[in-house]
Amino acid sequence: MELGYARVSTAKQDLDRQIEALREVGIAADRIYVDKKSGATVNRPGLGAALDYARDGDVIVVHTLDRLGRTVRDTLNLIHDLAERGVGVRNLADPIKVDSSNPNDPMAQLAVVLLALFGQMERTYTLERAAHARAVATAKGRRVGRPSVVDPDKLAYAAHLRETGHTIAEIVTKSGIARTSLYRHLPPRPAESVTAGVHTEADAGSEI
Repeated sequence: MELGYARVSTAKQDLDRQIEALREVGIAADRIYVDKKSGATVNRPGLGAALDYARDGDVIVVHTLDRLGRTVRDTLNLIHDLAERGVGVRNLADPIKVDSSNPNDPMAQLAVVLLALFGQMERTYTLERAAHARAVATAKGRRVGRPSVVDPDKLAYAAHLRETGHTIAEIVTKSGIARTSLYRHLPPRPAESVTAGVHTEADAGSEI
């Protein structure tokens, strides 16, 4: 089964456009999970519901891969985690077409390899920028320390791991978040999930 996922994080982004693209490839509205959250919100009940519902052989389809995570590395980690469960990921509108559900397609696998390469480049550049920022701050006499804010996507990933029955030790290993930070920042369990069917009924005619 193919499951859709759509997300907007700002008022300027168009959720309906993503939903329509998913429906055009044959995904029913009640199998399109949506999140309409601000960028500061780490709790994504729609994504959590899609990940919980997905079973071996299912494919999660997104309009573009950045809907799954804010960084290439986070998206790649999620793709690999889902692959271990036999769940694939497919995108519709990115220049690089990813379909991790088809291990026999060499081009699909090449796309995943390229994604991994971009993820490593992204991490390298991030580390270099962070090192430069620390050096500049130190030179100006500013205090340099570990950031107090936990990465929102890693925290959302940790919440998903908790919901799927992983232990705290496993969550620490998979998410890279320290145990103390998990206890401090892990959001409460979502009260309900949201699908495009619910969105269509509740938000029909509303402006996104």
